[in-house]
Amino acid sequence: MNKLFGSPTIDWPYKFQQKLERCKDERLKRFYSHELPSPDTPISEITFLAVDFETTGLDAKKDDIITIGIVPFSLNRIYLKQAKHWTIRPRKQLEEESVVIHGITHNDILDAPDLNEIIDDVLEAFSGHIMVVHYRRIERDFLSNALKVRIGEGIEFPVLDTLEIESNIQGKLAGGIWNKLKGKQPGSVRLGQSRRRYSLPDYTPHHALTDAIATAELLQAQIAHHYDPNAPIKSMWL
Repeated sequence: MNKLFGSPTIDWPYKFQQKLERCKDERLKRFYSHELPSPDTPISEITFLAVDFETTGLDAKKDDIITIGIVPFSLNRIYLKQAKHWTIRPRKQLEEESVVIHGITHNDILDAPDLNEIIDDVLEAFSGHIMVVHYRRIERDFLSNALKVRIGEGIEFPVLDTLEIESNIQGKLAGGIWNKLKGKQPGSVRLGQSRRRYSLPDYTPHHALTDAIATAELLQAQIAHHYDPNAPIKSMWL
């Protein structure tokens, strides 16, 4: 069993081998052929990839990815020079509600490529990495559904989810009979509120690259305050 989250541990290198044997698209074959860290690798020895998507909505089956931000990092360093950011043209016209949230306008996406035009670059950047995200259903579901629409196959990859990590931390801190009697509730696990607990600075939200950097910093703080950096990656990946 997974020591931190109580769910079964996934052997992601083995799963990638299975996916490699079954997938048909050459781009996915290249993605699954990249070697992942061994499940027993200490967290402190891994270079992660923080990933964030901005989307036109929250329904992966009907909404689209419009920006992708990524930045590689370890527990001790964030490699800003290797950060990347893509703007993508959605299939449908932007709704006013989404423009208000992320600030991306029709002019911003006018000459942007479709995801299919940059998917080679995106998958190459993702390859061999364990992704770190804040709420994995966005990055996992949106990318998988976007690929199903374009190439007829979805995608799977290991993640560390800082939202789930913070949920577990807050659940433990608010647990116990005495806390229940006092009516103590777990704290918010939104990205900004989670960062403030660790005295991390406020960033302007809803920019994919900024949020990726914010997520990387949050994981560094979570591990430093609550977990053993020598724990194996299999104890945290999902």
